[in-house]
Amino acid sequence: MHVFGTVFFDLVYSGLPASPQPGTEVYASSLGLSPGGIANIAVALARLGLDVGLSAVFADDAFGHYLWSALAHEGIDLTYSTHVGEWTTPVTTSIAYAHEREMITYEERPPIELASLVPDNYHADAIVLGVADAPVAWLEQLHRVAPLVFADVAWDLDALHSSAIHEKLAHVDVFMPNAAEALALTDTSDVEDAATRLAGNGIVAVIKDGSNGAVAVDARTGMCLRVPTVEVAARDTTGAGDVFDAGFIYASLCGLPLDQQVRFANLCAAESVQWVGGALAAPCWRDLAAFWDGLEDPQDRRNYDFLAPLLAINQSRQPCTRACPSMAYAATEGFTADQ
Repeated sequence: MHVFGTVFFDLVYSGLPASPQPGTEVYASSLGLSPGGIANIAVALARLGLDVGLSAVFADDAFGHYLWSALAHEGIDLTYSTHVGEWTTPVTTSIAYAHEREMITYEERPPIELASLVPDNYHADAIVLGVADAPVAWLEQLHRVAPLVFADVAWDLDALHSSAIHEKLAHVDVFMPNAAEALALTDTSDVEDAATRLAGNGIVAVIKDGSNGAVAVDARTGMCLRVPTVEVAARDTTGAGDVFDAGFIYASLCGLPLDQQVRFANLCAAESVQWVGGALAAPCWRDLAAFWDGLEDPQDRRNYDFLAPLLAINQSRQPCTRACPSMAYAATEGFTADQ
């Protein structure tokens, strides 16, 4: 499994008594520092037990060293990532309040194109990327690298209203936007209609619809379904959509049917929103085992009975590392001058 994208340094504030207002100051009861951006998907996939390689650019600054060491700690292969000087780590501040989040981001364009970070003879089981900034010429070549290409899209009004996105979707296998992105892309107000239109590119379209669950349409079979979310007490929704993506990808690679793919993705996302932060909120198998063990309703047991064999082959019960208010990894554990 190989992931391409930008890694952000995330500062996530939660437990606020009120939303910040101009000219005022509020105190958060919780702060989590964590890798973010494409790291959300990479970490979530690694915690599910996949071998994950990452192509990303890291700045040679304190944030960049932290991000590198945090991802290495998660077992992510950084062979095809690189670090550069004269560049600044992208930073996002996320404020979680009233079951939603507001974000502010500072980002400079990386000085190196991600497509240049893997050799021509590289092969992977699947690729994950953000489709908005991906050149069409590169997308056309990706199936020579991997049989499956999964794509998401960041909220970018110019990209979402560009006809180029639909040209790019013809070169991916699964597209996983959230509801707002999907509606903007298709100029419609109905999520099911948006999913059908996106699947019209000959792909599987999966739309994340927050507390309403998710909608999936498979153009190859004509299947269309909506799967409800898993009800939990959410602390922070930062990165939940990316964790959903990872869950869907994992279930797809396991060969589960579409409804179980979406159900597993919903579960992973629901587990993540109970923690602060994006990447480090992703669930481990210990969390998923606790969910399965706690199911008492017979219908819920039937809906999630596919978990039992997955848990049998994923025996790890170690707790995950969670986001905390400081950089939990020493800079000396990051990249060195010769990497």
